[in-house]
Amino acid sequence: MIPLNTVYRHKFSFTQDDVILFAQVSGDNNPLHLDADFAATTPFKKPIIHGALASSVFSKIMGTEFPGFGSVYMKQVSEYKRPMFVDTEYEAVFTVMAINEAKHTAEISTEIFDVATGKKTTEGMAVIMNKEEF
Repeated sequence: MIPLNTVYRHKFSFTQDDVILFAQVSGDNNPLHLDADFAATTPFKKPIIHGALASSVFSKIMGTEFPGFGSVYMKQVSEYKRPMFVDTEYEAVFTVMAINEAKHTAEISTEIFDVATGKKTTEGMAVIMNKEEF
């Protein structure tokens, strides 16, 4: 059983090829993500990662590592606070905030930080069901 206030950390980065593949799968081909010349005219000055691609790390970790296999991802709320860029190291931080043992669910805080600057890029909350861990 995973106790309340448990923290799990995962470092990751995305490549431009990852962004291109995500754009193809999602259909979101906004030039802000794919065209360096266009992105140079924006406040970000270079292409940014799709917010949904950034949040996909939450699904990956909760479904395969923490709490892991057998998890049912029931809810995710995310707020994108800063842009994220390719080939940059980030750390996703998961914190168990509440557990409902009767329903085998947990509310888990989901955050992403830029490793180099320590600045938070994304924050949110997930609800996960896992009969083995909660």
